[in-house]
Amino acid sequence: MRTSQQASFNTHDGVALSYRHWPAIAPDAGERRAVVMFHRGHEHAGRIAHLVDELDLPGFDFFAWDARGHGLSPGARGDSPSFGTSVRDVQTFVEHIGVHHQIAEENLAILAQSVGAVLVSTWAHDYAPQVRALVLASPAFKVKLYVPFARAGLKAARALRGNFFVNSYVKARLLTHDPARVASYAADPLIAKAISVNVLLGLYDAAERVVADAQAIQIPTQLLISGSDFVVERRPQELFYERLGNVRKEKHLLPGFFHDTLGERDRHLALGPARRFILSQFEEAVPQPSLLNAHRVGATCAEAESLAAPLPPRSLRNGYWRAARAGLRLGATVSAGVKLGFDTGFDSGSTLDYVYRNTPTGKGLIGRLIDRGYLDSIGWRGIRQRKVHVEELLRLAAERLRSAGEPIHILDIAAGHGRYVLEALQGLNPLPESVLLRDYSERNVREGSALIDAKGLGEIARFVEGDAFDRDGLAGLAPRPTLAVVSGLYELFGDNKRVGDSLAGVAEALRTGGFLVYTGQPWHPQLELIARVLTSHREGQPWVMRRRTQAEMDQLVAAAGLVKVTQRIDEWGIFTVSLAYKPR
Repeated sequence: MRTSQQASFNTHDGVALSYRHWPAIAPDAGERRAVVMFHRGHEHAGRIAHLVDELDLPGFDFFAWDARGHGLSPGARGDSPSFGTSVRDVQTFVEHIGVHHQIAEENLAILAQSVGAVLVSTWAHDYAPQVRALVLASPAFKVKLYVPFARAGLKAARALRGNFFVNSYVKARLLTHDPARVASYAADPLIAKAISVNVLLGLYDAAERVVADAQAIQIPTQLLISGSDFVVERRPQELFYERLGNVRKEKHLLPGFFHDTLGERDRHLALGPARRFILSQFEEAVPQPSLLNAHRVGATCAEAESLAAPLPPRSLRNGYWRAARAGLRLGATVSAGVKLGFDTGFDSGSTLDYVYRNTPTGKGLIGRLIDRGYLDSIGWRGIRQRKVHVEELLRLAAERLRSAGEPIHILDIAAGHGRYVLEALQGLNPLPESVLLRDYSERNVREGSALIDAKGLGEIARFVEGDAFDRDGLAGLAPRPTLAVVSGLYELFGDNKRVGDSLAGVAEALRTGGFLVYTGQPWHPQLELIARVLTSHREGQPWVMRRRTQAEMDQLVAAAGLVKVTQRIDEWGIFTVSLAYKPR
């Protein structure tokens, strides 16, 4: 039996999470390989330690964490600041393994169960990691709550009393037929029987999003479904499998298995296929499918075409959206933000700058209340969080440039009013050597130039008109930037040819070792509302967006010769902000 080493890693917010490491006992020649394991809800790394020997992979390192609020990791039992925080913890854990154990992301296989499998699925969707394989056992995409309207009741109770905890109704004998596992579960002092409502509801929300958009996951995936599971529903697992984007996938239904799939009495029936699948993904290097032509064929292409197509004039859906447009037009008579959206486009730099300021304005109390509701819509909340993440990664890149003794020459190719760049500078000391903001709109240039003057940055910053899709014009900019920004632009244009040309121009302009901060929109819960009700800056046309999965966006950046470093995403999974660099 292998012996584990206890260790910890620091998360993005400074919490030290515990994990176990089992070094390989017969490492293969060449690059190191590893299996990273994620336990189910209520449990901890010790509950899956048996898998290290049972999988019989002596050439692999194994890792298993204790999630926040579980096992030896700190935090209230069964709690986390949010489900999204725990998903980011997965990314931080993988980065830690790469830095401290020198095992590259592409040499990792992921094995996860239940809640851990939903965390990993969400991570795979949102962060588009380059891991070799996923093995997901009984993912808890929909927990059986049994009580009618339980989810709605939990939401209402949370609204009234804030976060609180609910105890699991599941008895150990309903998890597995293995008597030893049943006894050890009942006697384990590290089992967390409670789960916070914040985590439980966040689990539901993330699971619905990931199951609906599983086509975005391009990693080879094996799904193990327990046939007699009293804890989670089977149908969402099957839908997830059907929608997975990679053809290298397989599904195993295990008749009679309870929820603890990897801890069942006859678990060899699951572990045998899991072992084979993991080894098969390492035996041949199969590149991920190319998504560079996703604007011409694929799920997001079809989705955008459907949103652009007119609805039957007499249909209920058409009547609904006509009424929604009329209601918003009425709101524009008193709400300054809604009026600005209709005047300049809801995707314009002026609208975004208004959203960033986040101050409701309108005629009287009613106008301000409507404006407050408008500014609090999920999309605009995501936009403001995107601004926070852009500023964070701008500062991170600037710090790395200073540490390397490089000058900071910032370029934003479509800055809108430039607020997020200029406000990010407030955290930098010393200030950059130069800042060049560009935008196609004369109004944006004028407003942005005034903002530069208002912030007293005229000595280092200037704002000029420019075409963000002019590859040659971008490539010839002087001084050559060391830190480029593209925020909120490519999401508005579905054509990958245009985006690829723009990225190529930026990459050519960047100095070697320079950085690019870029944004993406892999998901949005209001796509149809935006397409049917809102207008764009392009002569009042409907604002129809084609989503890009994170894998697609990252492939476009890689095709320009840049290497992704890190990423941020909001709690709702709508907007991503990533950092890449130009290799030497």
